Amino acid sequence: MVVSRVEVTPAAADLIRSLHGTHGPLMFHQSGGCCDGSAPMCFPSGEFRTGSADVLLEELDIDGVTEPVTFWMSSSQFALWRHTHLTVDVVPGRGSGFSLEAPEGVRFLIRSRLLTEDELAELGD
Repeated sequence: MVVSRVEVTPAAADLIRSLHGTHGPLMFHQSGGCCDGSAPMCFPSGEFRTGSADVLLEELDIDGVTEPVTFWMSSSQFALWRHTHLTVDVVPGRGSGFSLEAPEGVRFLIRSRLLTEDELAELGD
């Protein structure tokens, strides 16, 4: 069994493919901020600077996208969410952040569940 911390819904994968076609390689960053700061933000790869205060959770392989889409989280948020599996989804509505999907009339959001004990063991937590 391959265990991951992050996956995407088919609707989110469709939007990622569309955004990739327009903007090229992509990345997500999930911070722990308030308001839209707690939503996953999608940027052209490298446009959002990551560093020692961030954790790379996953490199998402999306069919039709030529390179992995990286998913980052602030380390302070990861400390709180390390036992959580994240699913990136997309819903109608416009967020107020700088995420690439904002002009499309939709927004990414996170659906979550707790990782099982077996999943945690597989991830080394």
